[in-house]
Amino acid sequence: MMMEQHALQTLHALFEQHTYQNDETDYWFARDLMSLLGYQRWENFQKVVQKAMVACEVSKNKVLDHFREVTKMVEIGSGTNRAIEDMILSRYACYLIAQNGDPKKEEIAFAMTYFATKTRAFELIEKRMDEFERLQARNQLKESEKQLASVLFQHGQTGESVSRIKSKGDKTLFGGYSTAEMKKKLSIAEKRSLADFLPAITIKAKDFANEITAFNVKKENLQSETGITTEHVKNNKDVRKLLLNRGIRPEELPAEKDIQQLEKQLKKETKQLGKESAIAEVDLQNNE
Repeated sequence: MMMEQHALQTLHALFEQHTYQNDETDYWFARDLMSLLGYQRWENFQKVVQKAMVACEVSKNKVLDHFREVTKMVEIGSGTNRAIEDMILSRYACYLIAQNGDPKKEEIAFAMTYFATKTRAFELIEKRMDEFERLQARNQLKESEKQLASVLFQHGQTGESVSRIKSKGDKTLFGGYSTAEMKKKLSIAEKRSLADFLPAITIKAKDFANEITAFNVKKENLQSETGITTEHVKNNKDVRKLLLNRGIRPEELPAEKDIQQLEKQLKKETKQLGKESAIAEVDLQNNE
């Protein structure tokens, strides 16, 4: 998922419209966030909030500093008002809630980045979205690699044959460059994973080829190393052809920031966010 700039701008504007501030501290209302994240029912959203509160406690942050229950009066028609449950949320609370959603949904993916970023400047959020999507793509590739290996083991392959099959697939995707040659080309340490330094488009290409191979190995009940290798090479060739048709040559793309550094950066910023985003006292009457 690579979100278009227009979609990013639209989401950014929506989230900004529902941001409140008190004593220079940003906060949000849970019912607003529910809509922003695409939830329809308060009862369902409360379950997500509860999970986030548990995560807050586990991270050794005070829940009441980030989740504060309130009652608001809303007009229900004909001048009649009704009291409803709501909750004031810190930036950290919103981030934890987004973490419990499906990151494949644009609203959730954007929210995780928006709330993890201290500044709300669109340009910085856009840059962080690119990093977040690359990190998500890398995690998905890890899953598809595990799935492919599992399928191959079930179809008679050994650890050595799985490595050979994957290596030949990579060599096809990278236009004849082996994994070792690509590491040398991109100045990547021999013991590090090549995928940790690839751009998102290449990571997703590898993931797609893995998914097709796993599917067809099961569908055709392929058992021999030769047959599976032929299938995996074909799939990587087809994916490469698709990229070439769009002017993308995987072997010519530069290395990007180490995924492990991105993960450490995210964990550090999330921990800091929990310490710095506590909610100040809020006068609800000034926010109606």
